[in-house]
Order: sequence, then structure tokens, then C-alpha cells
Amino acid sequence: MFDLLYNKISSLTPVTDEEFETIKTFFMPKKLRKRQFLVQAEEECKYLAFVEKGILRSYTIDARGNEHVVQFAFEGWWISDLFGFFTGEPATFSIDVIENTEALILTHANLEKMFVAVPKLERFFRILIQNSYVALQRRMVGTLTLCAEERYMRLLSHSPDIATRIPQHMVASYLGVTPETLSRIRKHVLVK
Repeated sequence: MFDLLYNKISSLTPVTDEEFETIKTFFMPKKLRKRQFLVQAEEECKYLAFVEKGILRSYTIDARGNEHVVQFAFEGWWISDLFGFFTGEPATFSIDVIENTEALILTHANLEKMFVAVPKLERFFRILIQNSYVALQRRMVGTLTLCAEERYMRLLSHSPDIATRIPQHMVASYLGVTPETLSRIRKHVLVK
């Protein structure tokens, strides 16, 4: 179960077999069922999750009851409400399971203990958070400057199987369009 995690860590920060055995002790394998929550908005965010198999999503609900998807986490991705996880304040986002998922769960306390036990992981997580910030900034600029079809094409180029694994209304929410608009975009893309 830890092969994908090993590959992700070693791609940015080489670790010895002994170090990786130590790293594994800080994670708790967890199976999550479809529609189960990892965290709900306004609750304590206890976990940072690494997705081994399946898909989770992070989202918020506005005052009118509309969902706004912020992130999908596929195999090899990390997900959490980082604000709540690092500050201890209530989560801003809800995170739930789209497909039955196998994840490796890390608590904040275990993250800190892991940094002490394997200091080079601080570098790994710095790069991970750096890359997340760059992706967030790129998404924000895309939202402001690209039309909906361009945003959809960019999403497909980064996650080609999204159209078959994620319900259309969730993809539409992520793109900031209605499901009907996304349906028109998908038809237009097929015609091309």
C-alpha cells in the first residue's frame, strides 16, 4: 500500500529504505467509502491525506446552498483543509469521497514527529506546499483570464480521466459554470 507514497517522496527527496520504514510508522491506512467525509466545514481538520486509490474532493457551500469545488485529489495527490490542519481552527472546506478510497492519513502531531525523525521530509513538504501554491495561483489566473472552454481543456490536459471518473455537476462546479454550460462545452469539444 505504500508504494505510491514512496515514489512520490523519492521523486522530490531521496530516502533510504530505513528512513522510509520510519516514515510509514507515522501514517495510518484508512479505507473511505463513497460519500463519506474526511472533514466537514466548521469542524476540526485532524488529517492530511495521501490518496493511494480513489478520489476525494474539497469544496465549500455558499450562502445560497451552491457547492464550489476547490480541488479533486486523485491517486498520488494530497488533500486536507490546510488552514484548519495547521492552525487548529475550524475547517473552511468539506472533503468527501467521490470513489471508494484507500488513503494514508497523517495527523498534525505525527507530521511534526516525522519531521524530527526524518528531517529531510521538511524539504519534501516545503516543495509540496510550494507546488500547491503555484498550482493555486495558476488556477486563479486561469479563472480570471480564460473562457470556460479553455478552463475545461486545461483541466482535461492535466487530468484526462476526469470526464469519466467525476460526475459532471462536480466538474462544472470546479470550473465555475452550470452543468448545462459544461454539457454544451463538452459537445462543442467533441465536434472539434
